[in-house]
Amino acid sequence: MDQKFVIGNWKMNTIAAEARLLSQAIADGMGIEDSVTVVVCPPFPYLSLVGEILKGHRVALGAQNLYPEKKGPFTGEVSPTMLLDLGCQYVILGHSDRRHKLGESDTFINQKVRVALAAGLNAILCVGETLEQRKADQTKKVLDQQLFQGLDGLSPATLTHLSIAYEPVWAIGSSGHHATPQQAQEAHAVIRHRFGQMFGERSAQTLVIHYGGSVNPENADAFLRRPGVDGILIGGDSLNAEQFLAIVKAGIAQAQSLVEAA
Repeated sequence: MDQKFVIGNWKMNTIAAEARLLSQAIADGMGIEDSVTVVVCPPFPYLSLVGEILKGHRVALGAQNLYPEKKGPFTGEVSPTMLLDLGCQYVILGHSDRRHKLGESDTFINQKVRVALAAGLNAILCVGETLEQRKADQTKKVLDQQLFQGLDGLSPATLTHLSIAYEPVWAIGSSGHHATPQQAQEAHAVIRHRFGQMFGERSAQTLVIHYGGSVNPENADAFLRRPGVDGILIGGDSLNAEQFLAIVKAGIAQAQSLVEAA
């Protein structure tokens, strides 16, 4: 795959003034390069503000979550219809923050994935194991379960709007543990194999798989150059425009090298 992806997940950070400055700096720094798909996912209150700034720039707007209903008595929730109305093209689902801090189940995440895809959003399904699960040699088992349950009942017609983000919970943020590019590549191979068993080899080969786990400008190139690592999902460094754009440049360099090698 020649195209690379760089996705920034701002999580529960920024106030309006910070969101404005950050999104403007990212938009201004992108230029006209289109070999990398860049997505920023601000908190819900700032989707409209950031979306207006990104118009006309090569940066897509994404959301960090949704509720799997179009409308109704779901106080405090946000529907896919609302996200589309604000200009969102992407949505992150099943992030480890929501799995492990808010108790979201694979079944509930599956509902979100199906509704997001049916609405026309590009769904980014996050999967990954905890440190205890990795130490117990359960990585493959966990990934298989999260994929099998999280993708249950999907229509083959919607698969082109689905991507997977492998985020080992033990390598996120300030956990003190870091995954190597080799470990990421191995996990991506497991994901692609399971996806192929579920939806066929052709779908598996075109599946976009991102890596998320303490990626920064210093190691981004090492991850992106690994076969099967199509993109990266960034947390902390997406809150700094200079750092984020440096990672985007690493993606551009890798995309260009793939074109030259083809």
